[in-house]
Amino acid sequence: MADYSKGLGATVLELPGWRHVYSGKVRDLYEPADAAPGQSATLLVVASDRISAYDFVLETEIPDKGAVLTQLSLWWFEQLDVPHHVVSVDVPAAVAGRAMVVKRLDMFEVECIARGYLTGSGLAEYRESGTVTGIRLPAGLVDGSRLAEPIFTPSAKADVGEHDENITFAQMSRLIGETPAQRLRELTLDVYTRAERIARERGIILADTKVEYGLDADGRIVLGDEVLTPDSSRFWDVGDYEPGRAQPSFDKQFVRDWLTSAASGWDRHSGEAPPALPADVVARTRARYVEAYERLTGRAFTA
Repeated sequence: MADYSKGLGATVLELPGWRHVYSGKVRDLYEPADAAPGQSATLLVVASDRISAYDFVLETEIPDKGAVLTQLSLWWFEQLDVPHHVVSVDVPAAVAGRAMVVKRLDMFEVECIARGYLTGSGLAEYRESGTVTGIRLPAGLVDGSRLAEPIFTPSAKADVGEHDENITFAQMSRLIGETPAQRLRELTLDVYTRAERIARERGIILADTKVEYGLDADGRIVLGDEVLTPDSSRFWDVGDYEPGRAQPSFDKQFVRDWLTSAASGWDRHSGEAPPALPADVVARTRARYVEAYERLTGRAFTA
C-alpha cells in the first residue's frame, strides 16, 4: 500500500471516529479510528484551503479552495463514468463539502499527464530539444500551440516539497511494468479527450491535466486523488486564447505572479519561505477558483 506516514506536519482537525495519518500540500488523510493502522478499506480525504507555490506551502490560505477542489472533483467523476475511488460523501460535519470517503488504493508511483496544448514544462523541453518527454513534436510550435493530438507525458512522483520529474514512457514502463503503463496511458488520454470536449462546450480550454491511479482490493485500476481541478489541470478561457504568449489560467497564477513581483520582496531562490499573501491576491485567487467551478458545472458554488 502507499506510504501515508510522511507529511508536512500541518495542523489538522481532530475528527471523531477518524485517525489522522498523513498531510500533503493540500490534503489530509484519515483512517477509521477503530481499524488497525494501515489496514482499513477506506480513507477520509479532506481538502484543506492550503495553497502551494514554488515548492512551498504558504502560510496564507485561500478560503473555500478545498471545497471547490472536492466538489469539482465529484462533479467530474460523475461526468467521466470511469471506475474511481469515491465511496461516500457522508463525512463529519466539520469537513462537509470538502471531504469524501474513498477506497484505500495501492497507488502507482507516477503522475499521468495528458497535454493537448504546448506550455509549461513541456514547452521548456520542446524549446531545448523539440520533444516532450521524448515525444518528437513538429517544428515551429509556440507557447499555447494546440497539438495535432493529445500526448501522454508521465512524471515520477517526488516527496512533498520536491519537484516531480518528467520521464519518458519507456522509463515509466520500467518503473511500474509495461502492461500497467500502457493501460494508464490509454485511460489518461481517454479522460483528457472526454474532459476537453466537455470543458470546451462551456467556453474553457483544458490545456493539460494530471491524474493518478491505484489498484483497489480486487486488483482493478481505479482513478484516485482529485481530478480535473484548477490544482491538477490548466484551464484557459476560450475567449482569451492567443497562441504565442502565456495564457491566463484558472488557478493560482495571481499568487505566483505576486510572489515573483518586486511587491513581495521575496527571492524564490533564497531558500526562505514566501511571505504572507495580501488580501487582494487572496480574494482574486478565490474568485478564480470559484469561477472555474461555476463555469464548468453550471452550478452556483456554495461552501
